[in-house]
Amino acid sequence: MAEPTAAGMDLQKIKPSIVEEFVAGAKKGFYIGAEMIAPAMVLAFVLIEFLNITGLMTIVGKAVGPVMAVFGLPGEAIVALVAAFFAKAAGCAAAASLYAQGTITAQQATILFPACVTMGTLIGHFVRIVITSNANKKWHALLLCVPVIDAAISMWLTRIIIQFF
Repeated sequence: MAEPTAAGMDLQKIKPSIVEEFVAGAKKGFYIGAEMIAPAMVLAFVLIEFLNITGLMTIVGKAVGPVMAVFGLPGEAIVALVAAFFAKAAGCAAAASLYAQGTITAQQATILFPACVTMGTLIGHFVRIVITSNANKKWHALLLCVPVIDAAISMWLTRIIIQFF
């Protein structure tokens, strides 16, 4: 029997088995969840509880209520959008928490979802992409505003679509 050549051994080292690929992917998925998604969700729950305990949720709700009413949402729903600004998962978790508390309905949570996804993690992405790429500073404000405008449009369109069902 012939000995495997050095090239043959390198090929075996380079090409992992399907089980190794699965395990590596599972580890990566777990770490993404544990390191990124879970802290964002905890942030959302802590933010909402802080606002509820201090009574600021009522103040915030009244202050932005007229603006959020355009989208068919109570003012308190702004908390989900603020949380989404930092992380998509935080925005979705905040919406879920507001729904669980009875602050928003299932339809209102549905209206919030595309906005959370559209502008989610805006701060992190802005820093990682725009700032590190040295994009022209005159475009920074526009690059921050476009996802927010897209989120507002998506909430408005979702509200219209829901009215037909």
